[in-house]
Amino acid sequence: MRLSARVDYALRAAAELASVADGATAGRSRPVTAEQIARAQDIPPKFLESILLQLRRGGIVHAQRGPEGGYWLARPASEISLAEVIRVIDGPLAHVRGQRPEQLGYQGAARALQDVWIALRASEREILELVTIADVAGGSLPGRVNELAADPRAWS
Repeated sequence: MRLSARVDYALRAAAELASVADGATAGRSRPVTAEQIARAQDIPPKFLESILLQLRRGGIVHAQRGPEGGYWLARPASEISLAEVIRVIDGPLAHVRGQRPEQLGYQGAARALQDVWIALRASEREILELVTIADVAGGSLPGRVNELAADPRAWS
């Protein structure tokens, strides 16, 4: 699995917003500026601005302009999965040569590859939809994720 810098930064920005909104109604405590997020997560500010715009358009964050402006999560962090953020930033979770696995037409000895790509997507989806921004921001991941990450083979 390969994640783009945009996805990495988007997930980090969302986690940062969740940490500020901890316990707030609908995820909003106070707007956080892009500059504050960029500094806290060491994200290039101009790059972050375009990512936050995508997250706003995708319904993940809200924004307010002005001196009291900034960003906040559109919903509680516990209702925003990592998969949702990834889809907003990069589109569908699994593509092979720019196509969805079910659209591929393998022949002969390679026919089973389509099932492998579909199973891989299902496995990714299982984890990425299980983990929420609140889990990441709180540092408390679901048991299944901890089990997988604890396996030494996962680290190589």
